[in-house]
Formats: sequence, C-alpha cells, structure tokens
Amino acid sequence: MAQNVHDNHLGIKGWAFGGSWSFERYLYTLHRLTGLGILAYFLMHIFVTTARVFGPDSWNTLLGEHGFLKMTVFKIGELMVFAAFGFHAFNGIRLALVELGFLVGKPIEPVYPYKTCLNTSRAATAVLMLLAAVVIVMGGWDFFMD
Repeated sequence: MAQNVHDNHLGIKGWAFGGSWSFERYLYTLHRLTGLGILAYFLMHIFVTTARVFGPDSWNTLLGEHGFLKMTVFKIGELMVFAAFGFHAFNGIRLALVELGFLVGKPIEPVYPYKTCLNTSRAATAVLMLLAAVVIVMGGWDFFMD
C-alpha cells in the first residue's frame, strides 16, 4: 500500500515564508519571530539572574549603577523586548478570537461569488494592532523618560 508522503523540501524557508503574502501572513511571520525573540530574552534573563549566586560583586558588575547592562544598547534592547511582548500579546488575542470563531463569521454555503470574513477580521486586526502600537509607544516613552 502506497502512502502519500510529502517531504518538506523548504526547511526553515517554508516555516517563515510559505504561502501567500497577505497582511495576515506578515503578522504570522512577525508573531513567530517575536516568540523566538521572547524565548531568547527569557534564556538571557535566566543567565543574568544566576549572577546573583556568585555574590554581590558579580551582580553589581552586571546590574549596578554603572553595570554592563546599563549601557544604552541594552536599554534599546529592553525596548525591543517590550515591543515584542506588546505585539505578541495583542496578535495572540487576535489569533485566539479567530480560532474561537468570533472573527470568521457564520458558515455559509460556498456559492460563487464567495463571501469572505475579511471585513470583520481586518477591522479587528487593525484595532488590535493600533492598541499594540499605543502600548508600545507608551512603554517607549516610559523607557526613555528615566
């Protein structure tokens, strides 16, 4: 008996760039990238907090008043992590609403010309991305007003 086996010849390229390039596809790729960025931050955070085990001198070298992590490049990195969290959270809300069926509309018979739910879904996407942008700008304002 023959099985239908479809190998993934695209690898990571297919993971990140497969499919049509609509607005939702860009959000999909950015959602994956921000998820990986948040994971990288989480791992770095664990590494930095383990410095506490090696005593106050090690901790002050990293996080003291003039510590290594107080440099401007790390301040910008913190802002990027905050922006990633903001986008990832609001896009996650959008995805949850789509998966639960709130943004896809009622099922209809597929008769040409096909009706879509883009009017509902795109409006919700715009509102949620606008809210994410407002949160990111407010957080950025707070980051640089110290």
